[in-house]
Amino acid sequence: MTTTRARDLGIPLEGTPGQWNALTDVPGVEIGYTTLIEGEPGAESVARTGVTAILPRGRAGAGTPVAAGTYSLNGNGELTGRTWIDEAGMFSTPIAITNSHSVGAVHRGVDLWMHEHHPEASVQWMLPVVGETWDGYLNQINGDHVTSEHARAALDAAASGPVAEGNVGGGTGMNCYSFKGGSGTASRVVAYGDRDYTVGVFLQANFGSRAEFTVLGHHLGPASSAPAPIEDAAWFVREGEAARRSVPGAGSVIVIVGTDAPLLPGQCEALARRVPLGLARTGTTGGHFSGDIFLAFSTANEGSLVSSMADQRDLDSLAFIPWGRIDAFYTAVVQAVEEAILNALVAAEDLAGRDDHISYALPHDEVRAAFS
Repeated sequence: MTTTRARDLGIPLEGTPGQWNALTDVPGVEIGYTTLIEGEPGAESVARTGVTAILPRGRAGAGTPVAAGTYSLNGNGELTGRTWIDEAGMFSTPIAITNSHSVGAVHRGVDLWMHEHHPEASVQWMLPVVGETWDGYLNQINGDHVTSEHARAALDAAASGPVAEGNVGGGTGMNCYSFKGGSGTASRVVAYGDRDYTVGVFLQANFGSRAEFTVLGHHLGPASSAPAPIEDAAWFVREGEAARRSVPGAGSVIVIVGTDAPLLPGQCEALARRVPLGLARTGTTGGHFSGDIFLAFSTANEGSLVSSMADQRDLDSLAFIPWGRIDAFYTAVVQAVEEAILNALVAAEDLAGRDDHISYALPHDEVRAAFS
């Protein structure tokens, strides 16, 4: 596991992080990965991809609903299950994130895992939540590398505690601001009344152009010494397909926000709507070819929001933070999103992939120099 993170480079980020500065600081949340780095650069079959699994109530609690809401900044992407979340204000399956062409395989893997481990929840219907970003610059994206078994393995590997970042899981082959991107996470502790709540973020960062990249007001992208081949030259897909020139800012970002604070579904959606403010702090203006889709959930109110034909209760109820006192949670989302992006960039390492394409990591010394 890479240990260097944004704060280690002297970036004076705002807010108080949780114990692991990760989405797993939210009690009960577990995260697991399957990472596929197979085949030498230029080989016939090259995999630089994977699967990330997020379980809001852990493996034991999969199938138990959480309040939730979604928001799309730009819809050039996919998050399955979103229609039901928007309708019912909840979901009860794990969340998975992978590459754009592996959504189907991962969706099936979640179905099979739920049927094996929680048959009581799968007996009616399941609408797994699967998000994606495009890794075709480094990964042979049409190679069918990701299978349903890889999704099941990521779910089986899910755990609490520190979370690996960078070139892992669904983020393995991703690029961010034309540096090597990938998986990133962060959290914030919110003092509320006589107790603390946690807001955590996990994201798969694959967006932004080099010209945009900014760290706490320091416009580091244009002056970076790291090559930006994904942006600077034409690239070609294999197997006789037409040539395509890369588009600066293309790629996508999936962001998952979780909290143990009691929230209404509409309040979860409000948290998801604050994600773009955290993204913007790092420079992006949101591109047409970037799918920027966000999901926020609350693990409070366990036992409520049950959506089952067997549920015969007459009334349901939810405790929730009053709307007039929610601003601190908005702040936590913005701060954690910003830091999670920087953590993904700092943790990522140079990676070579298909057709000898290379994505270069953000130079740590350039960041340190900006804040020394």
